[in-house]
Amino acid sequence: MAAEKSRAIVIRAVPFGETSSVVSLYCREFGKVRALAKGAWRPKSSFDGGLDLLSICQVLLLRKSSGGLDLLTEACLEHRFRVGTSLAALAGGMHLAELLEALTADADPQPELFDAAHATLRSLSASTASDAVVAARIVWMELAFLRLSGLGPAVAACGACHARLPATGRIAFGMLDGGVLCSRCRAGRRTVIAVSQAALAALRACGDPGLRIADAVLDPAVAGEVRAVMNSYLAHTLERPLSAARWLPFQAARRPARAGSPHRPAS
Repeated sequence: MAAEKSRAIVIRAVPFGETSSVVSLYCREFGKVRALAKGAWRPKSSFDGGLDLLSICQVLLLRKSSGGLDLLTEACLEHRFRVGTSLAALAGGMHLAELLEALTADADPQPELFDAAHATLRSLSASTASDAVVAARIVWMELAFLRLSGLGPAVAACGACHARLPATGRIAFGMLDGGVLCSRCRAGRRTVIAVSQAALAALRACGDPGLRIADAVLDPAVAGEVRAVMNSYLAHTLERPLSAARWLPFQAARRPARAGSPHRPAS
């Protein structure tokens, strides 16, 4: 059986025995795969330090047809994730790995999703940018992942009836309904919060498919509200909270307000 080559991102690595490792890779050509790397931690191995978490590498895989672990025979490091002095960037990288694990199925290649993850890691690595810039890039990444997975929230029109939304006042956002709701569709819905026009505009801007990650901008005045909305939406979509999300920059001091509540999310 010939080994197959792919560019990959290391999203998980678990020790196996004394010198080997079981790794989860998100590959551009193969999607998410789980493979055994024999002798990965020996001083002289064929992995060249390429199995560090969030490393981008070129890998050689022997694919198994029986559903067991693939065999990783080589990993050549292309880019090591370095966080510099930015704890926000570190949290963003951990969050990226969790999202790739949660949003993707095994052996389901999505090249555009890989490219978005690759661009995010390159942007966050050794980042000297402010927390506001890092926060915007994380939101860009989340919305890109959700859009490419078919789970992107509706923010331009009502997610239920596609009606236009008012240009003033707070807008209902249904966590279980895939995005914003008009006043007619909001009636009787559960798990609905109220989102400001400014936060909604930020979500639209960061989720623009034509926007490069380097150009993503998030106003610190609404960053806390946007972060709270994304945390809640991801938790409801994935049916569990993501552990790294609690360390992301600009966490809101309290949860987003429910629709109809006089309270607003802290910014």
